[in-house]
Amino acid sequence: MSWDGDTPVALDLYYDPIADEHVGRGPIGIIAPTWYFAPQRRDVAQVGWNTTAMLNGVLGDGPITGLDDPAMATMLLQFAGEFADPATKQRIWEAAEEHIEPTWNRDAGEFTLGFGLGELHPRGQWNARAMAGWVCTEGAWSSIFNAPNLAKFDEPTVEGVDFPRVALSEARWDGASLHLAAHPQNAANQGISTTMRITNLASLDGWVMTRSNGESIALPAEGDHVVAELVVDNRSVVVHRG
Repeated sequence: MSWDGDTPVALDLYYDPIADEHVGRGPIGIIAPTWYFAPQRRDVAQVGWNTTAMLNGVLGDGPITGLDDPAMATMLLQFAGEFADPATKQRIWEAAEEHIEPTWNRDAGEFTLGFGLGELHPRGQWNARAMAGWVCTEGAWSSIFNAPNLAKFDEPTVEGVDFPRVALSEARWDGASLHLAAHPQNAANQGISTTMRITNLASLDGWVMTRSNGESIALPAEGDHVVAELVVDNRSVVVHRG
């Protein structure tokens, strides 16, 4: 890496000291590892994002370029989650939509990005990286490492979800209650009943589940957990001590 004062201006993706060969020196050397630098060297990562944004028209009012290249589109969408303000992030995603081919497979219950490649199976790595950018808000990726939520390991935990037929669109502990919502994979699973285990409880006595209509049901204890039976309708229920 070479520096101009406190600012990195060139970074090798790889350097072979035996052959004295620099690989990827220049902007790409700073851009490519931006996501990985973010939690460790924010100053370097910020330069990577600024360079990416500048080269692709993100910082101006003109059109955003590079989105017709799946690799570049993935990079922009991923980085935007960690570095861009909400308005800029929305602008990038809106510009990318015509190129990334968002697709719902309703039967499989899967949402994927095809990137216009015409492939039978969407690129898993590119989908994962782009979706990381979608769910990420400014600084959230760095916070996972620098301000981790370790309390969750001592809090109630949901196990035994019948995935992929059932997914949890909500699974949140607020300090006193566990909020859950069971989402169906497809229309065939809408409204079915499903059971799951709630573990990591200090005591198994007195737990109840309150449905969205206000009905409360006592939860039975089995072994080291209680059992909750939910209707798969994406409506929130609240599990708490009665």
